[in-house]
Parts: sequence; C-alpha cells; structure tokens
Amino acid sequence: MKNFKINHREVQSYDVLELCGELDAHTASQLEDSLKRLIDQEKHQIIVNCKQLDYIASAGLGVFMAYIEDVRSLGGDIKLTNMNPKVYNVFDLLGFPSLYDILEDETDAIKKFETDEAES
Repeated sequence: MKNFKINHREVQSYDVLELCGELDAHTASQLEDSLKRLIDQEKHQIIVNCKQLDYIASAGLGVFMAYIEDVRSLGGDIKLTNMNPKVYNVFDLLGFPSLYDILEDETDAIKKFETDEAES
C-alpha cells in the first residue's frame, strides 16, 4: 500500500485537509471518509492543501467530483491550494480549474471564501 495520509486542522472557521503522498484507487477512500465526516459534522468550508500531494489518479479526482455537489448544496465549497505543477496538470487536463477554485495557498483560499460570502 502506498504512503498516503490526511492531516486535518482548523484555521479560523475553515477545515483544512492536508493531503500527503499519493492519492489513487487504494487511498481515495481515506479522502472520501474525511470529506464525509466533515459534511456529517456540517462543516462545509473546506480547504484541501495539496502541498505534499505527490500524485493524484482519476479515483482521487472522482472523490472531489462526488462530494462537491453535496458541499455546495449545503452552502459551502471545497477550495484547493498549494498544488505542485505535476498535480495541477492532472486537474487542469480534466477541466477542474473551471469547476473549483485552485489557489496559491490557504490565505488566498480564506480570502476567496470571505469574498464569496460577501457576494452571496
């Protein structure tokens, strides 16, 4: 089994999931469980920090697709940050930048959440 782990922490009123290692068919269920847990706790403002994410497969992307509608229907969002070029290219190939906010870092993600809230 590949090395993959998720660190969860809170920054202000936002939940940050730090992905570390390789997100693929074998590890996607961990991300699924983490997102499910946050949604069940009614935490809908989620920042996924990809700084230590080395690799993402389509199964990992599928998890984001599966949960984004749930999160948005509850008035929240999933913002992605700190992607290395290799990981970003995978997201980019599949058109994710038009579906998700992909930001430089967590500070930018928080600012974007605050802007979105002010506009709604």
